[in-house]
Amino acid sequence: MKPIHILLVEDNQGDILLILDAFEEGKITNQTTVIKDGKSAIDFLADNLNSGKLPDLVMLDVNLPKKNGHEVLSYIKTSEHLKSLPVIMLTTSSSPRDIKLSYQNHANCYITKPVGAADFMDAINKIEDFWINIVQLPKH
Repeated sequence: MKPIHILLVEDNQGDILLILDAFEEGKITNQTTVIKDGKSAIDFLADNLNSGKLPDLVMLDVNLPKKNGHEVLSYIKTSEHLKSLPVIMLTTSSSPRDIKLSYQNHANCYITKPVGAADFMDAINKIEDFWINIVQLPKH
């Protein structure tokens, strides 16, 4: 299995640690770039647009400082060079408005974070299994 680059846009340090632990536990070879606010995520993508260093997959929280996840998603999906980049919305929000807006902006999936640590780890393992082991990701 080839290594992939995951861009994790998440501001909650506890969730970041759980996600990184789940990736490590899954023994999947990947590079994970962690960015803690929406503006920095957009800057990262813009800076790496022509470098060949774009991520293969984005995991994006809705509730972020500076620019929210919907703004980051909109930036990705309206960019000719980024729109094929798969985006997983991974958030605590189960708001019908957030779910609808995410899909209207072409999110590839929307997952509400489970509350318990064990359930959270299980969800990350399932995301990892599906998006890394099963799905064919586009090359950028």
